[in-house]
Amino acid sequence: MAKIKLTKNELKVQKDALKMYKRYLPTLMLKKQQLQTEIRTIDAKAKEVRAARVALEKEFEQWISVFGEREAFTPDMVTVKNIKKGVGNIAGVTIPVYEGADFGRGDYDLYKTPLWIDMAADRMEKALSLDLEAEVLDEQVRLLSQELRTTTQRVNLFEKVKIPETKANIKKITVYLGDEQVAAVVRSKISKKKLQAKIDEEQEAAK
Repeated sequence: MAKIKLTKNELKVQKDALKMYKRYLPTLMLKKQQLQTEIRTIDAKAKEVRAARVALEKEFEQWISVFGEREAFTPDMVTVKNIKKGVGNIAGVTIPVYEGADFGRGDYDLYKTPLWIDMAADRMEKALSLDLEAEVLDEQVRLLSQELRTTTQRVNLFEKVKIPETKANIKKITVYLGDEQVAAVVRSKISKKKLQAKIDEEQEAAK
């Protein structure tokens, strides 16, 4: 605990600090709860997106095997040209928001490739879009988790350090000032007694 001045001014400083800590602590705790809720929600959404991606891939594998021409479709037939991201805000944290993507199609001979290639490319775009969305959701969780750690540290600092420390300081100063006041009263009484005794002596001598 840092050394404090045992004065009335310091007592006011400590009381003002305690009021501030008590005023901001509920706000920080509310922010902590909000962040925890949002992280759980986004994490669940990311799992749903990945589950949809797995289901789509499984369906794609079953669907493409029907044609017996797996080698006709290669992953490089679809490429990501541009990822569209917006900006959101949760509990004061700026986060990216997935808004889609632009895809490019590889060059292939329309006469030599099977008719289902375009349909396969569409499905591949959808799969890639789900991957990109999941990545952005992961980034949201990362940013919010980082803010949650900082907020939790502040809550603990206020709750477990600053508030108890300030209360102890106020008690220490109050006790000291109280003792000083009692001592001052005692000194005043002693001085009055001495003064009265001196007056009495002088009066007695004048008789």
